[in-house]
Amino acid sequence: MSCLSHVSLGTNDYARAKSFYDAVLGTLGIGVVMDFEGGAGYGRKFPEFWIQRPYDGNAATAGNGVHICFLADSIDQVKAFHAKAVELGGKDDGPPDFRKDYSEGYYAAFVRDLDGNKIEAMLMVS
Repeated sequence: MSCLSHVSLGTNDYARAKSFYDAVLGTLGIGVVMDFEGGAGYGRKFPEFWIQRPYDGNAATAGNGVHICFLADSIDQVKAFHAKAVELGGKDDGPPDFRKDYSEGYYAAFVRDLDGNKIEAMLMVS
């Protein structure tokens, strides 16, 4: 069982962020499983990743040193995740490739979302 229940990222443009994450996470078989005005929870069965306007009403900012990683089922999914994110305005922060400095078989891609948050898709290839 995972040690985390869920992770949330703030956004300053919810509609734009929702369109981005609907498409990008869709490449990994992840979709909206719960939503409310100004927020959406994504997962395969349970809302494990949320985007929303900050609860305190202040502007959302990206955390330096923070990133969210999503599990992929294949190298093709990692490539599709990266390509879709960049196509929709995300910024490349590390193209799909093996990351041998992480560990043997670690395949991942990194992007910055529309609010500057660092997101990753990865899988272990044996």
